[in-house]
Amino acid sequence: MSDSRLVVRSYAVTHPPNLDLPTRRYEAWDQLCFASQGVMNVETSDGTWVVPPHRAVWIPAGTQHAVRMTGRVSLRTLFFAERITRRRLPRACRAVNVSPLLRELVLHVCRIGILHASVAEEVRLARVVLDQLVLLEAVPLQLPLPADPRARVAAEHLAAEPGAPGAIERAARASRASRRTLERLFAAETNMTLGRYHQRARIIAALRLLAGGAAVTHVALEVGYATPSAFIAAFKAELGTTPGRYFAQPGRRG
Repeated sequence: MSDSRLVVRSYAVTHPPNLDLPTRRYEAWDQLCFASQGVMNVETSDGTWVVPPHRAVWIPAGTQHAVRMTGRVSLRTLFFAERITRRRLPRACRAVNVSPLLRELVLHVCRIGILHASVAEEVRLARVVLDQLVLLEAVPLQLPLPADPRARVAAEHLAAEPGAPGAIERAARASRASRRTLERLFAAETNMTLGRYHQRARIIAALRLLAGGAAVTHVALEVGYATPSAFIAAFKAELGTTPGRYFAQPGRRG
């Protein structure tokens, strides 16, 4: 895929519901994976990044990753030649909010298809997009995977059954480690307490259900909250807004 004549390539497609893309990696090309509709989960060896509408995930070149779709997903991806991004953008995955300006720029580049290094106007457009990416703030949509085998088992258990009664105790039993040991491991390897990690896993599970069209009341119970109001409060504490506003899609669809 590498070509010194190109600075940006785009990929625009609408995937059917619940499609899983196999593990892949792109050498020499960074990518910005943007969902203008639906929710994606980008999974790497370091964790899972959730990409709901009007958010995106930055995936550096060489990162092995798989993509899981929740519901019908309109995917708009930009591939950047690593030679133009490596000094300005991170070498690790991160989820970011997509501003209205960046959204329109992404859709515009997707309509063009390819930006060539030999066309001055297209190089300037690529630089504007990069300037916007540099300014973006990372958002807390990652569920990092700890390296310690016991902590990883617990993390995978919490991600698989976040709403189960006594989820943390069940995860501790599955890992064959005490809660105190897991607390120490999670603090060291994920920078989160075990309870905070569980909370993040619940919100990520909720995002997938909401993207599939489930009602807030159903989602609240499914991920382990006693009432919808308790779920909405937790959602707002994690992501800064209510589920309804979070999934609002301003502007036209891409």
